[in-house]
Parts: sequence; structure tokens; C-alpha cells
Amino acid sequence: MKYLATLASALGLMASVSAIPLEERDVQTVHLTFHGGPAQYDMVFPADGTVYPTNNDLSINIIDAPDYNAFYQCKFHTQGEATFASSISPTGVNQILVGPPQPITGVSCQGMCVPTYGDCYVNGQWVGPCCSGFCAANKCRPWVSS
Repeated sequence: MKYLATLASALGLMASVSAIPLEERDVQTVHLTFHGGPAQYDMVFPADGTVYPTNNDLSINIIDAPDYNAFYQCKFHTQGEATFASSISPTGVNQILVGPPQPITGVSCQGMCVPTYGDCYVNGQWVGPCCSGFCAANKCRPWVSS
């Protein structure tokens, strides 16, 4: 009986602890440029997991993601089936290739990434993926050096 009383109070304590909200953290901002032939449009939105509509029917073949690891941390909604491939522009910008080209109806991104020359490792602990580049010597390095 004493065991059940202890178990009940422990469960009650755990329930009250789990009801405390987690600390709020800043949400990273995503900047994307959608290219469809000679035309393009930009989107800026928070990486909070919400699906943001593009409100554009341009057939997209390339998406630039200069400051966010969009290939791995975003979901692109399309009207039909599409294949997405990661690429890097000649100037070192992360790109996502879309095939076949088609309208992107919405985008959702979630998570954070480390900016260029930021610490990808601190005291041997991984901080996060690099936004636009690779991790070397504990720093996020750009794909193309200037």
C-alpha cells in the first residue's frame, strides 16, 4: 500500500513537471529565391514548421537557399510529383534543383543551422548543421572561398 502511495505521488509530480512549457527560443528566418526560367520570386519566413503558401504559379526549377540548410530542413509542397536534388551554384549558394519544373505551392521549414564562420562544434559538442557550407576545424566554412 505504501508502494502505491509513493508511486501515485511520483506520477503526480511527473505530470506537473511535464505541464511546464519548454523555454521559448528564437526561430531562425529562412530566405529563399525561387527561379523559373528568367522569372523569380523571393520568400522570407520563420523556420517554425508552419506551411507558408507561395501564392505563385510559376514553374520552378531552382531554389536558392543562401542562409538556411533548406534541402534537409524544409519540405516543399508541389502540385505534382517532383524530385529535389541538392546543388551548389558557382558562387557557393546552396541550391535545390526541382524536376520536372513545376509550381511550389507551399514551404515549411523547421530547425536551426549555423551561419558561415560560426562554431559547428563547441567543446567537442556538435552545435548544428552549417547553413551554407561545411564544417571544418570547428567552424562552418563556405562552399566557395572568395
